Amino acid sequence: MGREQWKKIWVGSAGNMVEWFDWFVYASFAVYFADSFFPKGNDTANLMNTMGIFAVGFFMRPVGGWLLGRVGDRKGRKAALTLTVTLMSASAILIAVAPTYAVAGYGGVAVLLIARMLQGLSVGGEYAASATYLTEASAPDRRGFASSFQYVSMTAGQLLGLGLQIVLQRTMSEDALHSWAWRIPFIIGALGAAIVFYLRRNMLETEVYAQDDSAHSDPARGTIKALWAHRREAFLVIALTMGGTVAYYTYTTYLTKYLSGTAGLDKPTASLVSFCALFVFMCIQPLAGRLSDRIGRRPLLITFAIGSTFLTVPIMTLLKHAGSFWPALGLSLLALLVVTGYTSINACVKAELFPTGIRALGVALPYAIANALFGGTAEYVALWFKKGGIESGYYWYVAGCAAVSLIVYVTMRETRTIDLNRVKQGATERAGASSPSAGTSQR
Repeated sequence: MGREQWKKIWVGSAGNMVEWFDWFVYASFAVYFADSFFPKGNDTANLMNTMGIFAVGFFMRPVGGWLLGRVGDRKGRKAALTLTVTLMSASAILIAVAPTYAVAGYGGVAVLLIARMLQGLSVGGEYAASATYLTEASAPDRRGFASSFQYVSMTAGQLLGLGLQIVLQRTMSEDALHSWAWRIPFIIGALGAAIVFYLRRNMLETEVYAQDDSAHSDPARGTIKALWAHRREAFLVIALTMGGTVAYYTYTTYLTKYLSGTAGLDKPTASLVSFCALFVFMCIQPLAGRLSDRIGRRPLLITFAIGSTFLTVPIMTLLKHAGSFWPALGLSLLALLVVTGYTSINACVKAELFPTGIRALGVALPYAIANALFGGTAEYVALWFKKGGIESGYYWYVAGCAAVSLIVYVTMRETRTIDLNRVKQGATERAGASSPSAGTSQR
């Protein structure tokens, strides 16, 4: 890759990192601020209420996917990426200054809800804009490698959040964390977003978008009508996302809570396990992405789905009885290695399904819908099973979602060799999608 391509990847990834730092610190610090916004009482119920607001952010993602996907297709990837980080900065500031229940009653919950809605709008567009930008900015034979940096940056954002949590846990008292110190990561997130806003204002547009002749002349660009012409691909994105997003959120945002609340590890140890596992997970994303450039996307997706379908129940059962750092780390690494088959390449697979004029919206809206239905509700579903005394039911739920996606992976076409500049609009593309040779046009 040339210097210019690395610059595009760096700027896109840096913004993605801040976006997901803000998104994930809500989940990782929820155990500390859950009691601040609701009446004192049942800790599990308060955590469920707080994670319910977390899920609301996911339900705003389809709106953000539609709005910012439209911006990305009509105004450019750069414009969409700049807008997403602006929204995220505003949401982080709101959470940082939100009043507690003791000060404003349920007024604090209202502020928290508005902030999560803004985060949902932002991340709903960020995923697609970032996936599209990273895929389009790379050389044709490096798209898997380049787009893998989306999850590198996402995981880096979460690692920064977990790292900050570990530092605060070891330098501050439990009372301080519950009363005011949980606000620190949101202040840091707002400052980071301001820096990335400056970087993105000076970023370069992708050549694929800049060279598209219909960029300023086609009134249907970025519209629901144009997306409907590619409804088969849109439904495919929902189906192939289902298993991956549930597994990803299970072994990332929910893992720390599971290790501390179910496996019996203390909070600092649980956070350290998650940090170490996610660091290794982050490092192997480009390796898997590069492998997909050589052997194709489907083999990795199928490997993930088979592993997640048959290994989720035993891994989660063994994690419940891990008891200490090393067994918990080993099992967590095994789970995340399986998930890598999805995370490392799902961005480019979705972007490769659509033509330039509808690519951002085509990725954004169906992906956001899938995340609202499955990813955003994963922790809430897990806690619901736990509260009902049948926590193992959640393990089967994760495995079942992966099994559905496995059927999709086995039957879908290969996208590795698609020429992004030649993907056509409308019926021509749909006809090609159903052809046995679809997706094998030479670059």
